[in-house]
Order: sequence, then structure tokens, then C-alpha cells
Amino acid sequence: MTPQTPSRTATDGGAARPRVAGDREQEIYDATLAVLGEVGYDRLTMDAVATAAKASKATLYRRWNGKVQLVIEALVAEKSAPEAPDTGSLRGDLMASFCGLGGITQPHQLATFSSVLTAMVRDEEFAAAYRRDVLGPKIATTDEIFRRAAGRGELCPGVDLPVLVPALAGILLHRFFVLGEVPDEAAVARVIDHVILPAATRPAAHQTDTPKDMS
Repeated sequence: MTPQTPSRTATDGGAARPRVAGDREQEIYDATLAVLGEVGYDRLTMDAVATAAKASKATLYRRWNGKVQLVIEALVAEKSAPEAPDTGSLRGDLMASFCGLGGITQPHQLATFSSVLTAMVRDEEFAAAYRRDVLGPKIATTDEIFRRAAGRGELCPGVDLPVLVPALAGILLHRFFVLGEVPDEAAVARVIDHVILPAATRPAAHQTDTPKDMS
């Protein structure tokens, strides 16, 4: 019998580990997300996931080197990489991205982010992996939306894109976590119409020749 080539992941430091394949792997991911939703990342343990998945802890450790890798992979497996919508306008693209599948208006997305929020502050390893593998694709999608808008001539020269690009998500998350306002489509539209579009289309106080690079 030819042995299977062990898989590698971005969060295991390059170490090769045997793969828990197919449906069983998905069952473990589902159990991980269930425990994450119940107790949050800080209180999640490999023992708790093993119990929820009806697996041994040894089985988990043969595949994942710890809860950072397991939780990150479960979150990544839960969603496909988002694609930047192309509606033909900055407003339409932002509405489609933030209100569509995987957008901030979906309660599950907020619940997941809430469950890992404290870990983002306390656990540097988890925070780095979460920013890279979970938030990274979403941030890249929003960057692409603004790049397309710039290409269509929708952005005024001098727009500070590193400040503007994350502003929509930042405002909505602030209103959710601080003020208790759950974001919906109407809330997204208000922030876009009253904050994002005016900032994107009006000359800055100290205007430069071209929009600032987002890198």
C-alpha cells in the first residue's frame, strides 16, 4: 500500500501531520465551531472539542498541533474565499460585500467574531493566524473594491485609502460592540451614504495629486 502524503497547513509551522479526511474532518470542524460558539475561544479546549466530536484527543493532536491551528482551519473551512463583487459602482460593491453571503449583517459572522475577540488581544499567535487566514481574504476583497472604484474614477485624488478602506467595518463593529446596534442592510447603507461616499468623492483638506497607495 502506498502511504498518503501528510498535509501541511499555514498554522502548523510547516510540520507534516496525518490527515483526518473527508466527512470525519468536517465533523471535527463542526464540533470545533459549536464549542467556539458556546464558550468562546479562551475557554475552548481540545478535550471539549474531542468530546463534542466523539473523538479521542490523541486523534486531534495527530492532525492539529493545538487549538490555534484547529480553530483557524475550522473557520477557514466554514467559508470559501470571498470574491469582490463587481456591480459597477463603489456603493453597489460595498452593499453587496457587506450585506451578502459572509457579510457583516449575517448574525453568524458577528457571533463568530465575538467569540474570538478577546483572544485577538490576549493571544498573539492566534491573532496573527486569524488576521492572516480569516480576516485577510475579506480585507483583500474590500481593497479590491476600492481599487476598482479608483480605476473607474469614482475616488477623488488625495483620498487616504488606508484610513477609508476599513472605515465601514470599523463603524459598524463599533456600533455593535459599544452601542449594541446589530448591523442590518439599512445601517450599512447609512454609513456608506453619509460617511464612505462623501469621504471618497470629496477633495481632502490637504489634497494630493493621486490617491494614496493601500500597501
